[in-house]
Amino acid sequence: MTYTPHFNQAGEAHMVDVGKKAITERAAIAEGYIEMHAETLQSIVAGEHKKGDVLAVARIAGIMASKKTAELIPLCHPLPITHVEINLTADSDNHRIRCQTTVKTTGQTGIEIEALCATQIALLTIYDMCKGVDRGMVIQSVQLLEKQGGKSGHWQRL
Repeated sequence: MTYTPHFNQAGEAHMVDVGKKAITERAAIAEGYIEMHAETLQSIVAGEHKKGDVLAVARIAGIMASKKTAELIPLCHPLPITHVEINLTADSDNHRIRCQTTVKTTGQTGIEIEALCATQIALLTIYDMCKGVDRGMVIQSVQLLEKQGGKSGHWQRL
């Protein structure tokens, strides 16, 4: 069996030891979209959704998710998050909301999973709050856009 970071020499899953890695500033940016009926988007943007301010609740849910990522992803290290920013932007032409999440830390391992988790949960929260009027919403294109810091340095999606 070939050795990979999340498996030991015996092929057993384990948490990678990052104790000897340098502490560096790290950041990650992720994005995703939720597509919906035009009427659903309009009610969200106008602040007229019957469940309240959908975007505010989604933003808080995403922030909370970033802090709980290590509890959800089995081999993910708990990280001291220093900043989370979630931008939710309506795209009326395509009947969707874009979620872009930036997460930062100073630590010994990357923060990409936290950014992706926050993005997914923010979008799932929008779905949850709006499913009563639009069950056909589609969450799509959740992806890492950029990461900075650590041994591998800067990476950006082209």
